[in-house]
Amino acid sequence: MTQFRTIKGTHDILPIDTKLWLKIASEIREIMFQYGYAEIRTPAIENTELFIRGIGLDTDIVNKEMFSWTDQGGKALTLKPELTAPVARAYIQHQLGSNNPMHRLCYFDSLFRRERPQKGRQRQFYQFGAEAIGSQHSEQDAEIIAMAFNIYKYYNIKDISIRINSIGSAKERPSYLKLLRDSIANMIQEFCNTCQSRMKNNALRMFDCKNNNCQILLEDNAPYIYDSISTDNRKHFELVLKLLDKMKIPYSHDKKLVRGLDYYSHTTFEITSSSLGAQNALCGGGRYNGLIEKIGGKSTPAVGFAAGFERLLMQINKEKHLDYSPDIYIVTIGTDGSIEASLIAEKLRTECNQTVVIETLRRSMKAQMREANRCSAKYVIILGESELSEKKVVVKKMDSGDQKLIPLDKIINFFS
Repeated sequence: MTQFRTIKGTHDILPIDTKLWLKIASEIREIMFQYGYAEIRTPAIENTELFIRGIGLDTDIVNKEMFSWTDQGGKALTLKPELTAPVARAYIQHQLGSNNPMHRLCYFDSLFRRERPQKGRQRQFYQFGAEAIGSQHSEQDAEIIAMAFNIYKYYNIKDISIRINSIGSAKERPSYLKLLRDSIANMIQEFCNTCQSRMKNNALRMFDCKNNNCQILLEDNAPYIYDSISTDNRKHFELVLKLLDKMKIPYSHDKKLVRGLDYYSHTTFEITSSSLGAQNALCGGGRYNGLIEKIGGKSTPAVGFAAGFERLLMQINKEKHLDYSPDIYIVTIGTDGSIEASLIAEKLRTECNQTVVIETLRRSMKAQMREANRCSAKYVIILGESELSEKKVVVKKMDSGDQKLIPLDKIINFFS
């Protein structure tokens, strides 16, 4: 009989990992809550047109990576590959802008992209991030960058760096793209096939190419978009940098940095860690002042970031951040002992907030003690026939070996 396995590019999260996931996700949420962000959750499926209009028809996500289908009613649907467009859709649909001119929204969710699976990149993956909708000013850009940076700082991630740039407004883009194409038109055959395709449809993405020869050609011949932005946009960016300096957040201005999605404008940034290897991006983000209008809302400025959760976990020392061991393991012998153990366990959990595991396999006492050692229980409560007849239990502290005989009616007080 065929044995079913996970679909390529997906993976199970087993209990030993789930506890860590929940803890880290909770800590990330708390950091974002401290900045005044409130969590939003959007459906797993959206209209395909949302991503075509929002992300851009010529992006890799829309062209190659979306899981899309037509349902029985003839509607084109897609498993969401990113979160900014769905959040913007929710902002419009629920008229959030009419309630308050400023909204700070955060999220933690699973996403889907049909790309080649590799370390830190799967077809079903998890992201956390935030969107600040309503402010056009530099201090909002700086807040988003500071929040993202401080999440990685909280976990003491090594070898991280922030690259930042401004790609100006959408109005400035056509004249720059013409300048870019003209500057490399006579050497386009020297670029890789991907860049040759991007030259026609999404020339700004050529700066994202991982081919070293392409990057050398661009450095030697192509103008940077930053050098083409307006004076006002340059002032906006310079104030962002000044605010980061004041907050002592390190960065480098990388004029080659662009973002791969069409909705980005003005400030763009990326946080990387050299310890991740070739796929070194931890998170990225920037402004997208035109997105909400593009998908049917009013013109509304916004800025945000999205971060790969698995990439963060790869950098975290699991043992340092999580203790998997229970507080108490209850060793029992006989049916009456098991009944009493269940009552004691419930009281310890509800009244003393203890993590308690009880024996349910009816193994020997020796086997149960081995299990208590295996799971690194801090205490063992032994409830055998003699203890039960005396209405007492043995409490053993596992690290020292010390043990005491405690009356059953005093056990809650002991652990309180």
